[in-house]
Amino acid sequence: MLDYPIKFVPILKEKIWGGNKLREVLHKYSEEGKLGESWEISGVEGDLSVVENGYLKGRSLDQLLNDFGNELVGKKVFKAFGNKFPLLIKFIDAGKPLSVQLHPNDRLALERHDSFGKTEMWYILQADEGAEINVGFNKTISKKEYLEYLNSGKIKEILNFEKVKKGDAFFIKPGTVHAIGAGVLLAEIQQTSDITYRIYDWDRVDDSGKGRELHTDLALEAIDFDLTKDFNRSYSKTINTSNNIADCEYFTTNFLPVKGEVFKDYTALDSFVIYMCVSGEAVVTVNDNSEAIKTGETLLIPAKNKEVRISSKGAELLEVYIS
Repeated sequence: MLDYPIKFVPILKEKIWGGNKLREVLHKYSEEGKLGESWEISGVEGDLSVVENGYLKGRSLDQLLNDFGNELVGKKVFKAFGNKFPLLIKFIDAGKPLSVQLHPNDRLALERHDSFGKTEMWYILQADEGAEINVGFNKTISKKEYLEYLNSGKIKEILNFEKVKKGDAFFIKPGTVHAIGAGVLLAEIQQTSDITYRIYDWDRVDDSGKGRELHTDLALEAIDFDLTKDFNRSYSKTINTSNNIADCEYFTTNFLPVKGEVFKDYTALDSFVIYMCVSGEAVVTVNDNSEAIKTGETLLIPAKNKEVRISSKGAELLEVYIS
């Protein structure tokens, strides 16, 4: 029953900062107003993904884990995570800037929230002219200096901003302050965690004049104040090859441009594989069972399947798994 590429029903999230690109560019259907996120594969409690296609249609991700365990995610992954799917896969559209925020590491997340921490990466699908993101600070500062800038309303002066374009990729470690800027559409791969510490929200207020909650105290111990520049990832774009973008203990992400046919042999891999289509369209085949995937769609290949064929006239995929 796990012998085909599994597609899940997207979980669409309306956000105060959302835009129209999830609907207009990625063709996500919703009657909600400003769509900010499409959760493609989620094991987050209360937001569990449900299978959209094939024999398993209608089953939730936690049901699949209960029923199939090792065959779905791999022996090593199932031993480490049990019935908790380890990754959260999203598309995000920032019609307006997201809050400046950060995420705790595994230790803090476990102590405070009984949760995983959040290491993540971004792949830019599309960006308006002049669009930018914030990643980290523009100089090394102390906690004391940080609080002085924050409390005086001058936090923007110490944030590092990067102009972005299609194909740019960023690796965001826990503790790194960051924000997606207006006009950016991206794919996000992250640990399964929905813990966010918001430190600044551009002085936004809702219709009643109330701002969103900030987490100044929680964030203070979690922030990484070191000035690092290893977040911007360069990578090769060789056709029909898995070109590595990010490789860490939580996930591996490769850029896989396909033209013609590609045969993938995952015999040495003890993990599920996720394909996110970030350009074009392709057909993914497992055991003679095929599923089409187009820009903005995501497929899960269960770990028991070691041979995959991908065919396309021209598509770009993100290939994600746990090493």
